[in-house]
Amino acid sequence: MRYIIIAATALLLFAACKNKKEAPKNPDTYYTCSMDPQVVEYKPGKCPICKMDLTPVKKKNGESKDELQLSEQQIQLGNIQTDTIRNGTIGDQLVLTATLNFDQMRASSMSSRVMGRVEKLYYKNLGDYVRKGSPLYDLYSEELNNAKQEYLLALDKKKAFTTETVIDFDQLIESARNKLLLWGLNEVQINELVKSKKATPVTTFYSSAGGYITQLDIREGDYVMEGGTIVKLADLSTLWAEAQVYTSQLAELNSNSIATVQLPDFDNKEIKGRIEFVNPEINPDTRINLIRVSIPNTGNQLKPGMPAYVLLKSPQRQSLNLPVDAVIRDGKGATVWIQTADKTFKSVMVQTGLESDDRIEIKSGLNVGDVVVITGAYLLHSEYVFKKGADPMAGHNH
Repeated sequence: MRYIIIAATALLLFAACKNKKEAPKNPDTYYTCSMDPQVVEYKPGKCPICKMDLTPVKKKNGESKDELQLSEQQIQLGNIQTDTIRNGTIGDQLVLTATLNFDQMRASSMSSRVMGRVEKLYYKNLGDYVRKGSPLYDLYSEELNNAKQEYLLALDKKKAFTTETVIDFDQLIESARNKLLLWGLNEVQINELVKSKKATPVTTFYSSAGGYITQLDIREGDYVMEGGTIVKLADLSTLWAEAQVYTSQLAELNSNSIATVQLPDFDNKEIKGRIEFVNPEINPDTRINLIRVSIPNTGNQLKPGMPAYVLLKSPQRQSLNLPVDAVIRDGKGATVWIQTADKTFKSVMVQTGLESDDRIEIKSGLNVGDVVVITGAYLLHSEYVFKKGADPMAGHNH
């Protein structure tokens, strides 16, 4: 039994030594498989994986250690395509989720200037449209009624004392008239009061602005204090598209960007607008900022609360740019493959910029006229790792 084990061990050692790769007779030529580039042999034969004939590859004399040389067959099978880099136009686009809201610059608040009881409301529903100058509500106010009587009394006293007196009735009349104006009466109402010489207990107040009712907290019979809000109106001829921007997107935000609001409820209709406001303060809890884009609301078809998307397109600029697939990116940086000679390629580090659609801006690392691999960059990366046993980015200064 002991002799059998010794004999078996000797046979295994002999077979292992026999299967070792022979030392390369010509170190400038090696054989590899186009389908399985990790296979490297130093003599002709078949690929042990796919059984295809191995392809001879000659190393270029003086070839740099960070260069990679491929055969014509490898280039064809790997679909390695190149293009000469040149200047072109590129712009960025940022897509933000938004909601339509009232344009607060066109919102109005109708408040009572004097304390009293609301006897009648001429508009009672949210969404009702109020025209400028139309009657809004009737108010019974003791203070206002007393002010009317004071005005009429001053007029009567002036007529009664036709001779000169120490009392300046003109000043009294002007003071009483100004009080009525400050408490909300208009010129027509004051002139009617002078003409009728009778102070009605209920006074009608008119809207000083036009718009749709967005808030109505008063009912008929309620008392309202001085300065109390009667109704809030909004002009819907323009709306705000309010969008949220994360802090990571702020660097891409340009106040000169072309803003387009897209409306999914209207078959993705697009409306051009402009950035009206960027919140200078960031919410520390959510890390979210707010921007507002003002858009016209033709025909008042759009309603506050509708969902929207804000598309921000930066102005086009001239720069070197490549297809996105030509750039290999990881945590260490970004690299591209350039062609240095016939069937010879080299990895170089680049600094990227804007990315728009399928193009990416190259800020540094390449020059106009460089021949860049635009398809098959990842295959070259893998081929380099298999053949060189190292990452092509390892030698770059990050």
